[in-house]
Amino acid sequence: MDILWQYQFRIILLGDSTVGKSSLLKRFTDGVYSDVADPTVGVDFYARSLEIEPGVKIKLQLWDTAGQERFRSITTSYYRNSVGGLLVFDLTNRKAFEHVREWHREVAEHVKPHHMVFILIGHKSDLARERQVPREEAEKLAAALGVRYLETSAKNNSNVDRAFETLTRDIYQLMKTGDIITRDGWDGVKSGLNEKILYPPEPEARESKCQC
Repeated sequence: MDILWQYQFRIILLGDSTVGKSSLLKRFTDGVYSDVADPTVGVDFYARSLEIEPGVKIKLQLWDTAGQERFRSITTSYYRNSVGGLLVFDLTNRKAFEHVREWHREVAEHVKPHHMVFILIGHKSDLARERQVPREEAEKLAAALGVRYLETSAKNNSNVDRAFETLTRDIYQLMKTGDIITRDGWDGVKSGLNEKILYPPEPEARESKCQC
């Protein structure tokens, strides 16, 4: 049983159906890839831990959402309790890329007042001959959304670990600066048994200590 973690981050994968969200998760969590994958119905759950720096282990609770419109009412309930999101599109599918802004806007509306950190993922980079979205255009969209951009391939195991590690590190850095904190009633970030103190005490606490 994996209980020796300092923090748990809930991360959600978003994007149209068939862009490869499940393949990314299975490659990242189980190290396997299959050309045949059943469509996700509602939401599937995965987990893996990362040591983000010496002595700091982060448990990732990973939620794979269905991209079909008929499951949207189910998946939206998971948005609010997530701290990170991978916006995934298929590099060979122009429409999936064009829908990224819609996914981002929908999630941003549901997570308020909480903070969600995003990364844009152009998936299936192994299918270079079928590519419909130039890297420059994807990078431009990422800049407009204020997020990082990576291209991945679950089939070739290209940049898969890097995508999840990059998002995890970005969330952790925001925790260190105090921009993201644990809150009662919010499951985006949870503290483990060995919680690491990341941010300084509140000003009132410092003043009280000085007076003593």
